[in-house]
Amino acid sequence: MRDRDAPLTAQDIDTLAWDKMDNLIPATIQDRVSGRVLMLGYMNREALTATLATGLGTFWSRSKQRLWIKGETSGNVLRVAAVHADCDGDAILVLADPAGPTCHLGTMACFGDAASSGPGWLAELSRIVADRASTGSGDSYTRRLLAQGPPRIAQKIGEEGVEVALAGAGSTTEHCAEEVADLLYHVAVLMEARGFGWSEVIAVLRSRHAVAGEKVD
Repeated sequence: MRDRDAPLTAQDIDTLAWDKMDNLIPATIQDRVSGRVLMLGYMNREALTATLATGLGTFWSRSKQRLWIKGETSGNVLRVAAVHADCDGDAILVLADPAGPTCHLGTMACFGDAASSGPGWLAELSRIVADRASTGSGDSYTRRLLAQGPPRIAQKIGEEGVEVALAGAGSTTEHCAEEVADLLYHVAVLMEARGFGWSEVIAVLRSRHAVAGEKVD
């Protein structure tokens, strides 16, 4: 039996349940970093083979009746990190890094902001910070803060942490949310300055959970 935790390889293609939907399988595309659902497409054997071989999201266009590479005209390709099949082998999950907006309407996802309202948006915050670091103007607070270096960023985190504590002790829920947002923003800036991301933080939490064998205390 195929290990569902292991990504699909070319050798696994013929094990999928192609006969259920006239040799097409629905493919849900998920942002590898943020977890945001980007789009739904369909793949036949040839499209999945090309996706695994090239690392670019390739689909079967039901309207044009041909293969198409996402971003083949716009440049907004999907760089595929891994492909996983579901328990029945009749649907696949594609983990990808989008190079720009995924939707043809110019939005990051075909499902709008509803697909990015959860904690996974912190990864998008980090992308915004990284973008400011490389392309922001001299007036950009983020760019100026990064230029000042980790000691100054750490100082700001300390200040924001105190603000969170004070708000938590006696302010409104709305004010608490605002102060936590300020803190998380500055944490994201520090992560950019030190060269790590939320995935590393989550990996530490998961390892602690695995060691403890129970929820994180």
